[in-house]
Amino acid sequence: MARPIFLKDKILSTENPAFVMGIVNANGDSFWEKSRGGARLAKRLLEQGADILDIGGESTRPGSEYIDAKEELRRVIPLVKKIRKFSDVPISIDTRKYDVMSAAFDAGADILNDVSALEDDPRLAQFAAREKIPVILMHNAMKKNSCKQGRNSAIMNECGEENIFSQVNEYLAQRAQFALQNGIAAEKIIVDPGIGFGKDTAQNAALIANAAKLCGGKYSVLMALSRKSFFEKVCGRKVAGRLWGTIAANAYSILNGVSIVRVHDVDAAVDTVKILKEILNACC
Repeated sequence: MARPIFLKDKILSTENPAFVMGIVNANGDSFWEKSRGGARLAKRLLEQGADILDIGGESTRPGSEYIDAKEELRRVIPLVKKIRKFSDVPISIDTRKYDVMSAAFDAGADILNDVSALEDDPRLAQFAAREKIPVILMHNAMKKNSCKQGRNSAIMNECGEENIFSQVNEYLAQRAQFALQNGIAAEKIIVDPGIGFGKDTAQNAALIANAAKLCGGKYSVLMALSRKSFFEKVCGRKVAGRLWGTIAANAYSILNGVSIVRVHDVDAAVDTVKILKEILNACC
């Protein structure tokens, strides 16, 4: 059974070994075109069994450009409002900006998913603490100190696979401590090793193998593996053919204690967690 997620005013729980977070991109340059579909896509993912929807207005794919808060607000807020007209599903907002998260929260969003781990806009930490919302803190080895410099200008991580876990672990522990110091409760902290963000194939594999051990198991772990380039490097598959690799890596991660899988293909992920539940119930 996955660890519960402590939202502002309720606890999200499941009998499955992990939550399934469906991706709905509100931008025109996400690497998987089928993740762009607005409210219609959101409805379809909910029908397929998504526990959470993750909405992003700014692409985080390699080569993506920084966009300002005004444009991100224009993309994200109408979508949150549309979803709230037909569902009370928990909504996560993939943003690094206080103005965007604040407006999205007012529109009905529940979770902050910050690829900068509260570095780009420190006001987000105080906001999350004040509003008592969960935060997802991600390790990004491609990131420089200023988000406005853009992800493309960042250098690749030079740490080998034997050291990558300790580096990512140390960083996420530091960012979790920052969150705690700003008043965010420990049960509202979720960590993400940032698969594909400035890591090579061996480093990604090492992180997948050990992700559930991050921060000594103190916090829930989210894995965002869906259709990543890691699967092309291992299996030779372009984006359209990376579903099978995603399922395998997600299954391994869940069996080792990861609580949330962030995916494009909700139907496949839901089947995965259901099958794992049956197997685990039979063997334990």
